[in-house]
Amino acid sequence: MEFDSNRPIWLQIYDSICEKILSGEFMPEGRIPSVREFGADIGVNPNTVARSYEKLTDAGIIYTKRGLGYFVSADAVETVKAEERKNFMEEELPRLLKRMYLLGIDPKEVLK
Repeated sequence: MEFDSNRPIWLQIYDSICEKILSGEFMPEGRIPSVREFGADIGVNPNTVARSYEKLTDAGIIYTKRGLGYFVSADAVETVKAEERKNFMEEELPRLLKRMYLLGIDPKEVLK
């Protein structure tokens, strides 16, 4: 995994796991790597991964089964999509539309 130095690593891990859920790499009710496993795989301190897992748990995207590990929630795909749509509509789309306006790009050009 390549990291962007302008964004906290734990948020990039959070986003990566959400992408894996949306792509089907991590399936609903399926087990995901432990904090240590994931940290070792991507070369990151387990505490950083734990912070990501905590946020994912708080968001209801993953959950723990005591003694078994972390699992993807049954409704994780819908939860992630809703969160990503909200982020897109509130943050990304306004920036994109402003940039298009400044560059004189007609939205019809983009839709072709």
